[in-house]
Amino acid sequence: MAPITLQMIRKRAEHNEGMVSTLEEVALHQEDIEKIEALGQLCRHLKIIYLQSNLIRKLENLHRLKELEYINLAVNNIQKIENMQRCESLKKIDLTVNFIEKSGLFSF
Repeated sequence: MAPITLQMIRKRAEHNEGMVSTLEEVALHQEDIEKIEALGQLCRHLKIIYLQSNLIRKLENLHRLKELEYINLAVNNIQKIENMQRCESLKKIDLTVNFIEKSGLFSF
């Protein structure tokens, strides 16, 4: 398991000179991440997040990302979606090759 850390985000924010507070896009794919955490506290202005090919089981902890427009979670282990109602700008979620049962779905 690899937690999302400030160092990991800075490493992936090289096009933004390592500044995470103003970061609008981050690619954290293939990092063995099991849980979405820290993004809402560290990068409140994210618009695009790439988290494909990780080990994430639950779509959560994104409620502070009011500017989020797109999140790619393809090829994870997503089984449940929670607290996405506050992502007011969200236009697209890619959940390709995740097997979410009806009980794990949410409604906007």
